[in-house]
Amino acid sequence: MTRRRRAALLLGLALVLGALAAGDVGRRERALAAGLGPSVPVVVARKALEPGRLVGGADVSVRLVPRRYAPADRVARVAEIVGRRPRLAVPPGSDVSIPMLDDGAGPQLRPGERIADIVAIGDPQQVRPGGRVDLLVTRGTDGADGTTRLALEDAEVVSTGEAPSENGDAGGGRIAVALRVTVKQAVYLAAAQNFASELRVLPRGPDDDARGAAGITARSSLEGIR
Repeated sequence: MTRRRRAALLLGLALVLGALAAGDVGRRERALAAGLGPSVPVVVARKALEPGRLVGGADVSVRLVPRRYAPADRVARVAEIVGRRPRLAVPPGSDVSIPMLDDGAGPQLRPGERIADIVAIGDPQQVRPGGRVDLLVTRGTDGADGTTRLALEDAEVVSTGEAPSENGDAGGGRIAVALRVTVKQAVYLAAAQNFASELRVLPRGPDDDARGAAGITARSSLEGIR
């Protein structure tokens, strides 16, 4: 067998093997596509969506996802979310689902939950809807009778707003805050709002879910912390 015939034979064999490999890859791709099912549109956040802030068309986009991996409560069209407000922070690249959006009908409450409205000292730039806060309650202002207590931990902020000061002007370092709480906590907060000398909300970091400090108290003399 001449060198030329040997080269032609090897080239032909390579072509046959390549065709067989391409066919095998194609069969695998078709099988995989059949297993995943058809793709469906899913709206995702192009940039971080802030709780309570209206969503614009440039804030989101659409990507195709296999149906089996798409959220059951997905948003399929950008028009369904533009002009609505997220209930919580949505990181860039995350899927947007219906429960994340405020439908204008107020917060969705689970059994046993209530919304408690309070006026407290807090930073409106840090205390935002969808965030989490702790609540300090101070009772009494004179001598050793005054005490500060960590009354709530990791409470969800439903909404915020400006609170008028005692002389009728807005500001004074106070904000109106609506918190998602239990019935028992709602009763306590109503009493605290009436009888405490000060309520203060402390914003938590997004990944801080530690609990167990509720009930810590300190007297105005800074003694007796327990």
